[in-house]
Amino acid sequence: MTVLITGGAGYIGSHTVLSFLDAGETPVVIDNLSTGFDWLVPENVPFFQCDIADRAAVEDVLRTHSIETIIHFAGSIILPESIENPLKYYRNNTVNSLGLVEAAVACGIKHFVFSSTAAVYGQPDSVPVSETAPVHPEAPYGASKLMTERMLQDTSRAHDLTVTALRYFNVSGADPEGRAGQATRDATNLIKVACETALGKRPALTVFGQDYDTPDGTAIRDYIHVSDLAEAHRLAVDRMRKGGSNLVANCGYGRGYSVLDVVRAVKTVSGNDFTVEMGERRAGDCPEVVADNRLARSELNWTPRLDSIDRIVGDAYRWEQALGRRNRV
Repeated sequence: MTVLITGGAGYIGSHTVLSFLDAGETPVVIDNLSTGFDWLVPENVPFFQCDIADRAAVEDVLRTHSIETIIHFAGSIILPESIENPLKYYRNNTVNSLGLVEAAVACGIKHFVFSSTAAVYGQPDSVPVSETAPVHPEAPYGASKLMTERMLQDTSRAHDLTVTALRYFNVSGADPEGRAGQATRDATNLIKVACETALGKRPALTVFGQDYDTPDGTAIRDYIHVSDLAEAHRLAVDRMRKGGSNLVANCGYGRGYSVLDVVRAVKTVSGNDFTVEMGERRAGDCPEVVADNRLARSELNWTPRLDSIDRIVGDAYRWEQALGRRNRV
């Protein structure tokens, strides 16, 4: 019962690889390394550098390694970029996913976990956001993910394929043991950007919007530790193996922190002050997005272990320090 992880050399994918390894199971990884890093894949994990758009290569991996389950991370994830370059997102997140699903059906894959996003909700009507909330994505990033969710649901009805879509909120942090973290250059993740700024890798941090209808005027988000999220993927696979049916579930902690809350946390953890500049709102951003995570907790038997902003920031900061040392070698 082998698991294939697409995008397994990337940020969330590499942590999910570790989650399976820690549970005594060795997954297989596909990544084209457009944003991932081969050094994030442990040496004992079978790794194939190829694109999920290469259906022949994907099917060869599926058959050669007797894959039973696919966890699909590969794709593009930057919301503002999706507004500037929508076709990139519809190709990478929807068209290429279509080819992967076709390969899965052709090879008789039983289970499929899809990396989705809270961006499918757009501007939520109420907070916290439940899975039954209306979906009206305001940017191609969310729209491209929602299209793939629906494609998977339709495919599941026509074929012997069970599907779990996990809708992430704001993923942050790094492996507590320092084995993995976000290594992407020019990342847009707030906590990573703040940690880079605290370490002098950036001259300043820009806060996009200070006039939202929130207590301090800055946007509020639900930050989830990447290792807790990785564990949710492993539990989703376990649930399907035990006969669980299709599921769409939010992955967040159910509480939010503002941009300025995060800035304060990073300054406290790092012990460093840094320049914070105020900028205009970005297109597609919402004032507040927080998860209702009760479904993930009940259906996946998921209990977050690292759910504090100080823990998330602390792990992210230590990773950023280690990454700086690595890049100087």
